[in-house]
Amino acid sequence: MYVVILIGNGVLIIASILDSRLHMPMYFFLGNLSFLDICYTTFSVPSTLVSLISKERNISFSGCAVQMFFGFAMGSTECFLLGMMAFDHYVAICNPLRYPIIMSKMAYVLMASVSWLSSGINSIVQTSLAMRLPFCRNNIINHLLCEILAVLKLACADISLNIVTLAVSNTAFLVLPLLVIFFSYTFILYTILQMNSATGRRKAFSACSAHLTVMIIFYGTIFFMYAKPKSQGLLGKYNLQATEGLVSMFYGVVTPMLSPIIYSLRNKDVKAAIKYLLRPPLLYQGGFRRLPTLLKSKLRLKS
Repeated sequence: MYVVILIGNGVLIIASILDSRLHMPMYFFLGNLSFLDICYTTFSVPSTLVSLISKERNISFSGCAVQMFFGFAMGSTECFLLGMMAFDHYVAICNPLRYPIIMSKMAYVLMASVSWLSSGINSIVQTSLAMRLPFCRNNIINHLLCEILAVLKLACADISLNIVTLAVSNTAFLVLPLLVIFFSYTFILYTILQMNSATGRRKAFSACSAHLTVMIIFYGTIFFMYAKPKSQGLLGKYNLQATEGLVSMFYGVVTPMLSPIIYSLRNKDVKAAIKYLLRPPLLYQGGFRRLPTLLKSKLRLKS
């Protein structure tokens, strides 16, 4: 699965850079999302694979801090990027004539830069506050990774400051992008239903379906982890921990693996760009049958 993540997202990034047809805000955000998925899985999956192979389930204090920083930063950035992609779809469908002005190159590059920078700063604050705490328990993290809530459970000091800053962070990086997505798709749905052309409605739904699918998978697993009730009566303590581990692997591995597949299957421009990128140059427009002719023409030019 990790190899599929690297190949799928890597191909999407290269295609969005090399193919001029993909030099648009939507594909720019998609390239950022693919790069984010590669970074997140690179700082989480290899350590998990090493633990499974070697049976050494240990991680250093600094390694835990680095893993926590990247996990929190990548998750926050992905929430922002999904919100920006929803806003991009809203402008493209509801205000198509003003789209080149609103979503200019300076605008969407600035939007992506702000999301990366703000998420990085927020992650530095959250990681610093968590790792300054004294840990006087058994130091066994009941999670596959150094996830911030799992680490805070090991602290033997007051964590009220951590809880408050996490609440503010979740409001800014989780709730606000979700509100942008909700209102954007509300206006999009209203605009689509007002269209007289069935072809136009079908194209509009097709343009949004891939983003909606990825968003539902991502936010569904995130809310299961961070917005579920604290009661353990139904599942029990150990079954609940196993379920949380399975869900964390889902949004940490399965979602990054499915994202390029979903966007490729539902987008004609992406499929055309990937086919062109993977096509051998000599086989394109004539194949090896034209090779002798090409060589002869080069010889004539030299003489």
